[in-house]
Amino acid sequence: MSRARDVVEVVARALVDEPEAVEVTETEHRGVAVVELFVAPGDLGRVIGRMGRTASALRTLVAVTAEYHDFDATFEIREPA
Repeated sequence: MSRARDVVEVVARALVDEPEAVEVTETEHRGVAVVELFVAPGDLGRVIGRMGRTASALRTLVAVTAEYHDFDATFEIREPA
């Protein structure tokens, strides 16, 4: 797994009320790493933030981490199944 996945997991666990419910997966699609974040339904707003600012900051962290480690990555927040 990549550093981008690790960064998302650490930050997300610090933001939410239920850190044990945080799950971060990483898959590859057409040469791009896709980092997906799953949180408890009650914590979804905390991860998205006001006007999407927290989600935007997480996307920026993933992009910077991926660039630093010389690979492409995207970040998505998914609702739990």
